[in-house]
Amino acid sequence: MPVRRFRPHRDDVRIALAGLLGGLVLWSTGVHTRPATEPIVLWPGHWVILLPLAATVACELLRRTRPRTVLLIGVAAMTLDSVTRGNLATVVMFTDLVYAAVLYGPPATARRVLWISGLLTVLGTVVPVALWREPEALLIGVVIGVVAFMPGATGWVVRNHRDAAESARLRAEQTALLAEIDRVQAVTAERARMARELHDMVANHLSAIAIHSTAALSLDDPDTSKQALGVIRENSVEGLAEMRRLIGILRDSSGDTEPAAAPTLDGLGSLVDHARANGLDVTLDRRHTALPTPVELAAYRIVQESLTNALKHASAGPVTVSLVQRDNALDVCVTSPFGGARDDGPRAPGSGAGLIGMRERVALLQGTFEAGPEVGPEAGPEVARGAGREGAAGGRSWAVRATFPITVGETA
Repeated sequence: MPVRRFRPHRDDVRIALAGLLGGLVLWSTGVHTRPATEPIVLWPGHWVILLPLAATVACELLRRTRPRTVLLIGVAAMTLDSVTRGNLATVVMFTDLVYAAVLYGPPATARRVLWISGLLTVLGTVVPVALWREPEALLIGVVIGVVAFMPGATGWVVRNHRDAAESARLRAEQTALLAEIDRVQAVTAERARMARELHDMVANHLSAIAIHSTAALSLDDPDTSKQALGVIRENSVEGLAEMRRLIGILRDSSGDTEPAAAPTLDGLGSLVDHARANGLDVTLDRRHTALPTPVELAAYRIVQESLTNALKHASAGPVTVSLVQRDNALDVCVTSPFGGARDDGPRAPGSGAGLIGMRERVALLQGTFEAGPEVGPEAGPEVARGAGREGAAGGRSWAVRATFPITVGETA
């Protein structure tokens, strides 16, 4: 396994070099923390002072990467320094090791160092006074507090400020991330809404244009071609007008920025008349009162897209549009012939986007949506057994069913 190397921080190297040079200067000039005649000094030798100095200098190099280890070594070095004549640089570097252990060590170590140093400060103040009963004995507790407790308390304060700043930074990043997620979701939802509106507004006209243009090209009948070209022109003009309105809404600087009024169920008559003009045999059954605007818009779009699909894909036969209001829901059902070849004209290709848009519209209003082939009650058992096969004939229809919930009090 590769050996992990710990490189000391540049600031730690500078601290160690400064402590070493300062300690050597004090040692060479004979400046010590206590005189050689003091009873506590067990080793008055001049060179012994350099041992704890060298140990604390080495610890300074690892104060960030090994805070607990260097603190233990620093305690041993201070113990040795306390029985020599002492070096002020060793004491100063030990206070920095206590500070670094609280600041860079694990939270448990930081709390433990703070409690132990505080306890030693209290004991160093109370016990000597109780034993010697001299005011000067208070200086022992003061020295312990200055050397151990104050650096630990300072490291604790700095650590709390650093953690608070880090927490604030993380919260800011999380807020920015959530804002970006909300923005992406809003853009995605808006793009989906625009896609639905564009499809519903233009697909009907383009389908009629495609079908009638194909008929005009395939049939060698001047009257039929003229009638088809008239339908093509009408759908082209209406589709172009709707496209311009949509572009005007999207472009703030365009000349047509007035949004078109949202269609309501009052416009179903015109929608059915337009479908009949395009060749569909449509029957409309309406049994509802005033409804909430979102429900009316969604129901209108469901009927509009269903008629467009019937124009493109349905076989020859009647198309039924039914809107029935119950106590707390509106049921929309559009049925058209399904199966068998259509012999009254060409069909337009489909992409499936219409079903996706209808399903999304219903889901936005917490409704239910179904679309697929069904077998009518008038079909015989042979038809029922063949309902799952492509092209089954007789009594088989394509049904689009949507149910929109209506909350009490929402109706206009």
